[in-house]
Amino acid sequence: MEDQREALRKIITTLAVKNEEIQSFIYSLKQMLLNVEANSAKVQEDLEAEFQSLFSLLEELKEGMLMKIKQDRASRTYELQNQLAACTRALESSEELLETANQTLQATDSEDFPQAAKQIKDSVTMAPAFRLSLKAKVSDNMSHLMVDFAQERRMLQALKFLPVPSAPVIDLAESLVADNCVTLVWRMPDEDSKIDHYVLEYRRTNFEGPPRLKEDHPWMVVEGIRQTEYTLTSLKFDMKYMNFRVKACNKAVAGEFSEPVTLETPAFMYRLDASTSHQNLRVDDLSVEWDAMGGKVQDIKAREKDGKGRTASPVNSPARGTPSPKRMPSGRGGRDRFTAESYTVLGLLSFYNARTKQLLHTFKAKFTQPLLPAFTVWCGSFQVTTGLQVPSSVRCLQKRGSATSSSNTSLT
Repeated sequence: MEDQREALRKIITTLAVKNEEIQSFIYSLKQMLLNVEANSAKVQEDLEAEFQSLFSLLEELKEGMLMKIKQDRASRTYELQNQLAACTRALESSEELLETANQTLQATDSEDFPQAAKQIKDSVTMAPAFRLSLKAKVSDNMSHLMVDFAQERRMLQALKFLPVPSAPVIDLAESLVADNCVTLVWRMPDEDSKIDHYVLEYRRTNFEGPPRLKEDHPWMVVEGIRQTEYTLTSLKFDMKYMNFRVKACNKAVAGEFSEPVTLETPAFMYRLDASTSHQNLRVDDLSVEWDAMGGKVQDIKAREKDGKGRTASPVNSPARGTPSPKRMPSGRGGRDRFTAESYTVLGLLSFYNARTKQLLHTFKAKFTQPLLPAFTVWCGSFQVTTGLQVPSSVRCLQKRGSATSSSNTSLT
């Protein structure tokens, strides 16, 4: 019966997890439908604006070129009309001289003939007809204002949507998590010489597997990455995993994100147990501060005054008895269950009165993996830094030390 109950509990857990995944996927699909509507409206608006810009530009170019034709026509017309008027006047003057010359030649009075002939000769010498150029000042050819938009028409016919970069592929085999740093490596599925840079996004999570849409922590963005790898440094691993995704960008647009990946970020999360502390120690998970007025007593009185619950008095507090070990949270919110493969190390952190050397309190905690302690003492307070990994250099030294110890043991 108990086995069946346990099996049923596992089925319930599996179904609950699957239901949560389906609900998350349904939410994702609904969000994608909304995004499709919004994004399609935006790109349609952008397309219409671009074509309107082209229409405006073409209209502006058309007006400018038409104005050029009109100005050239007006200039040539003006020159030709002036030249035509000058030639007309010269012709009239020349016809008058010709008529005068014919009349003089036919005259019978020989005494006046020499004088009249001389006058006609002088008039011909000064006549406009002999000082006028009979070559047109401008041409009537307008071929220099002709156009051929065959090439431009082909360019317009070749208009299409911008080429979008492909989604990168994250290489998990080459990526590395160590020393509170994450080095992420990716590659492009196809060679693309037009890629300008990459954008990396990451966030912390306590859930293994594909990233969920609803998370407490937002995506952090790193832009302007020029290489196909990037190292995030000085990270605090205060959650179990981190999600990563990358997208490529050219000069115009950004491509789709890569398939997101989840990397485990193992680090020991340390907390100070306030329930077993001395009454003059004010404890807040990661920091301890001495309070001569009795920090814990003041907190208890404040909680009682606000009606938020009654707490045992300092006299009956476990701080005056045997200190209880710190309860470390497990994945289910209860106490850790240590298997035979695990190991347990008891860590002690003691506080003394610097003048009287009197022991104030000792914190106890159980560690089931290597721990990198990082403490800060400043202005009468004590602070613990958590979420740090044991440096790889320390692990290498531990391995070398272990190997040396084994060799020495084999030699003895």
